[in-house]
Amino acid sequence: MEADNKKETLALGTKPVGHLLLQYALPAMVAMTAASLYNIIDRVFIGQVVGPMAISGLAITFPFMNLGAAFGAAVGVGSSTSISVKLGQRDYQTAEQLLGNTVTLNLIIGVAFSVVSLIFLDPILRFFGASDHTLPYARAFMQIILLGNVVSHMYFGMNAVLRAASKPRKAMMATIMSVGLNIVFDFIFIYWWRWGIRGAALGTVVAQSIALTWQMKFFADKRQLLHLKRGIYRLKGSLVKLILSIGVSPFLMNATACVIVIFMNNQLVRYGGDLSVGSYGIANALSMVFMMFVMGLNQGMQPIAGYNYGSQQFDRLRRVVDISIMAGVCIMTVGWLVAMFLPHAVARLFTSDPQLIKMSVKAIRLNMLVFPVVGAQMVITTFFQCIGKVQLSIFLSLSRQLIFLLPLLLVLPLFFGIDGVWYALPASDFIAAVMAGVTMIWFVRKSNM
Repeated sequence: MEADNKKETLALGTKPVGHLLLQYALPAMVAMTAASLYNIIDRVFIGQVVGPMAISGLAITFPFMNLGAAFGAAVGVGSSTSISVKLGQRDYQTAEQLLGNTVTLNLIIGVAFSVVSLIFLDPILRFFGASDHTLPYARAFMQIILLGNVVSHMYFGMNAVLRAASKPRKAMMATIMSVGLNIVFDFIFIYWWRWGIRGAALGTVVAQSIALTWQMKFFADKRQLLHLKRGIYRLKGSLVKLILSIGVSPFLMNATACVIVIFMNNQLVRYGGDLSVGSYGIANALSMVFMMFVMGLNQGMQPIAGYNYGSQQFDRLRRVVDISIMAGVCIMTVGWLVAMFLPHAVARLFTSDPQLIKMSVKAIRLNMLVFPVVGAQMVITTFFQCIGKVQLSIFLSLSRQLIFLLPLLLVLPLFFGIDGVWYALPASDFIAAVMAGVTMIWFVRKSNM
């Protein structure tokens, strides 16, 4: 079986690139789409059963979720990219050591993040934009999420390693398992047992715990090329440095998103009230469906790009990037069409409150106004991350949020009020996409790729 696993890995450098991208990206896209649909269903349950203010309370937790994702991405993306490169170099021993270090780092970071966050939970949520009305909902949700945070870290980290180890379908199955169970638990905990927003959080933690158990059972199989065994869990400085040096880009991207959402929530409350935060939550839920599609595409691209970069097959590397960019643009164009022509139908899924529906329609349209170019920007940023060009990846990750979006969020509301908050989103997206395109052209010419 180990020989078969090596054969699957070697295929990353021999099979037609288009076929490989479909093979790896399709399971990831299915999994990510399932995850995004769960997020919508979760909010539908909360909005329809608990009420519109609960949606606003849930939106307040976005920065917390982004911050937790930042630490998870630092380990998960860093380790999976490192493993892909090592497999491309046929250094199987180091790849296995990276697997063990991934488990240890996720355990340490997951527990530490939970402990610190639970101690200072209320002040953090206030800082994130919670009011007296939304704080109870945000606190109830995050208390349970943080108690299960180490499970979330480990679950997402192991899924990233599954893709790097040429097991995209296994990663898809783990995600679909988690999402399917989550929806069932939402129905039981929120709709049937009326546990409210705590039920939503508990369903997430329990579902991910079951999926993680299945993942660990797979990695415990000694017949796998990468498997858990004694001697690989002790942290090694060189491996930790390798993981974090690559993971720093997605970490900064998610951490910066946390800062931006904090600032945005406060601006929304200041200029539009608590319900405007809820409208952003609804708009964000829809946009994440299509962004998850592109993230799945990027996850499929990552092992192919990492392997071929490691084996110095640059023609194949260029091919997979070109196909991914075209696919990313097409996916986000579909999202743009939904946002422009079906925003009322989307808003009504989440709430029957007329005021929240009206605010959400505007939020959806403006948030997704330039979505087609966002697809290219996301793929290009991930490409530089895949090949270890950390500085370029960080620059592109931060340019959209810190360099462009933050100043616009500060200035535009002074002239346009609540509309200025919404205008800042498409404006920064467009500028960042142009920046990514210019950077990609410069890199291709410089490297003769």
